[in-house]
Order: sequence, then structure tokens, then C-alpha cells
Amino acid sequence: MFNWIFALIHFFLYLGLTGYAVYSLTKGRWAASLLLLAFLAAYYFLVLHQAVIKEINRKKKKSAGSKKISR
Repeated sequence: MFNWIFALIHFFLYLGLTGYAVYSLTKGRWAASLLLLAFLAAYYFLVLHQAVIKEINRKKKKSAGSKKISR
């Protein structure tokens, strides 16, 4: 249960910061928005990317294993 809460909090914070970066970009604060977007991209690749790839592969294995070949 704690893992779900932890993941949801980080997901909403990530979305909020992305939204704020886009908002800053539209208001003309391009340096702040580009810096935020760069840090968010670095966070994704350093922290989240491996977990996302593992989850995608796990779901592919699960769906491939559940399909039966009928002849």
C-alpha cells in the first residue's frame, strides 16, 4: 500500500512541476521553464526510466504467457 501512495505522490508532483514549467514558458520565463524541464528529464532518466522499462517488460511477459495457441 505504501508503494502505491509513494508512487502517486511522485506522479502528481511530476505532473505539477511539468505544468508549472509549461506555464512559466507561456508567461515568458523561458529560462526557469527550460531549467525545470531539464531537471525533470534528468529525474526521469536517472530514477524512473529503469522501473518503467521493467514494468513494460513484465506486462508483455504476462500477456504473452496468458495467450494460448489453439490449433
